Amino acid sequence: MLKNVKKKINDEYVNSEISKIDEGDLDLVMDNSKEINQKISNAGSLKKFTELGKLMFGLLSDFRKGDYTKIPWFSVAAIGMALLYVFNPLDIVPDFLPGVGYVDDFLILTVVLRFIETDLHEYLDWKIAKKEA
Repeated sequence: MLKNVKKKINDEYVNSEISKIDEGDLDLVMDNSKEINQKISNAGSLKKFTELGKLMFGLLSDFRKGDYTKIPWFSVAAIGMALLYVFNPLDIVPDFLPGVGYVDDFLILTVVLRFIETDLHEYLDWKIAKKEA
């Protein structure tokens, strides 16, 4: 089963899903930020993404307010897609399946992080510099 999940969640799948994200999807992410954050924090396999999830929400929030614009739309959309995927209980492997329900969420977040890692580091540097100023 895990092999099938990995096959479905690959760079091509993630890229195709990212291309479908629009401003309305970002609104949905921000409107459900508490629920998404809670799901990440409470899901055993996703706990290591708790701080990264907070950083992603911060980036989206600063982007939406126009405070931080030094990020390509692809990365914004990738974050939105990943968080919406985590929020969706009926994804490739439904979250209610014990033991394996969060495997696909974990894989999506991992793939997306690989795409946006540099942008997250730049955002974090910007936040630190802003705080120090």
